[in-house]
Amino acid sequence: MGRELRLGFLVSLLLLLLDLCSGSFVGVCYGRNADDLPIPDKAAELVKIHNIKYVRIYDSNIQVLKAFANTGIELVIGVPNSDLLPLSQFQSNADTWLKNNILPYYPATKITYITVGAEVTESPGNVSALVVPAMKNVLTALRKVGLHKKIKVSSTHSLGVLSRSFPPSAGAFNSSHAFFLKPMLEFLAENGSPFMINIYPYYAYRDSATNISLDYALFESSSEVIDPNTGLLYTNMFDAQVDALYFALMALNFKTIKVMVTETGWPSKGSPKETAATPDNAQTYNTNLIRHVINNTGTPAKPGEELDVYIFSLFNENRKPGLESERNWGLFYPDQTSVYNLDFSGRGSVDIATGTNSTSLNGTTWCIASNKSSEIDLQNALDWACGSGNVDCTAIQPSQPCFEPDNLASHASYAFNSYYQQNGATDIACSFGGAGIRVDKDPSYDSCLYMTAGSNKTIASNTTAMSSKSLSTRNIFPTWFSTFLLATFISVLLEVNHV
Repeated sequence: MGRELRLGFLVSLLLLLLDLCSGSFVGVCYGRNADDLPIPDKAAELVKIHNIKYVRIYDSNIQVLKAFANTGIELVIGVPNSDLLPLSQFQSNADTWLKNNILPYYPATKITYITVGAEVTESPGNVSALVVPAMKNVLTALRKVGLHKKIKVSSTHSLGVLSRSFPPSAGAFNSSHAFFLKPMLEFLAENGSPFMINIYPYYAYRDSATNISLDYALFESSSEVIDPNTGLLYTNMFDAQVDALYFALMALNFKTIKVMVTETGWPSKGSPKETAATPDNAQTYNTNLIRHVINNTGTPAKPGEELDVYIFSLFNENRKPGLESERNWGLFYPDQTSVYNLDFSGRGSVDIATGTNSTSLNGTTWCIASNKSSEIDLQNALDWACGSGNVDCTAIQPSQPCFEPDNLASHASYAFNSYYQQNGATDIACSFGGAGIRVDKDPSYDSCLYMTAGSNKTIASNTTAMSSKSLSTRNIFPTWFSTFLLATFISVLLEVNHV
């Protein structure tokens, strides 16, 4: 019995330590309600350049799924409300949907969630009753092919699913939705799926500017709002809205369901009356949001709780109806230039202003590694540049002219600049998720010559896309730490078995 207890303890300890290696992430919603967007392959390339690892799409478009194949980017895909009826009626329809829309592309395309229906309580058609039956059929279809533990099933909701959201501790679900919410919550709890919510402090501020300060909506408030029931202090609207959902879940005794924010953001342009819809405010909101999330801050009611968030949206979408702001939530214009600076690393905006197609600041420019970037971000960007980015990284190999100094920043700078010059020397080509910075001083040294636009240097076809394993012996922390823990666990396990 003692050996079993020791073994059980070791397993629990390992799982706990491995779980500590994870954390909250920020992804982006890839909406396509426009007629001027780049093809999915270009969109996927843009996502990779900016080191975005998580993307939500609203359907299961074949071209989009193919574009994200073998990128390692995790996808949330959607079942539109228009497909809820057939999927809820017959299991065979869900089986066929999975066979045609998922299985041909998985696992090359890394699908982690399926959202069945979107904001059904806001839908003009009476489709709420179809959501849970459709979710159950999709899960059964996944179970039949052994993917039910790898791909989670949920549904997205607007904050309108709550009848009260202030103060947060008074958060409560709208009783008119109880007929489908209760079985949905039971489904989520039973299957370990998150409750997916779309949260927009922008709308709360726009519609009640006399009661809500702009700073409070933008994570910039220096004062606090006190929840009179709990004494919890709130410095931003986002946390207050998330906690309202947590309290609504707890009121129904669903304390184990995690929350995922599947949409949030801020528009960069609006109608004349939407004075808060500006590029500066959009940049401020999303920059502060990213910092808030990746620091695993949690919320006042759930401090340190993991909270994954998706920013809406990748592109401005010119076909969306409604006010001008509806068409201007994008991080990028359709031509793939930035609407405003945004650094997904959480350290702030990129060093050089973006949003134009200019190829230089004062004549020729180069792209090097930012000294604000972490080693993990630099290593990831370097591996990508010398791999999928098709940069010839021969010069930074041992005995080659740019190998010395043998450090990550130097090697990354050479690779970043090569990619930058080969791809038009634009601001986008020097982003690397915030790890790159443009400079107007030639970084060349000794016999290590940095490429410039129009130079005669070409990529050697036989050395292009070298294996990232040969680039550096530096390892990324979560990988080596997890491996170390696993090795330690196996070693102790063997010792236990010999006792």
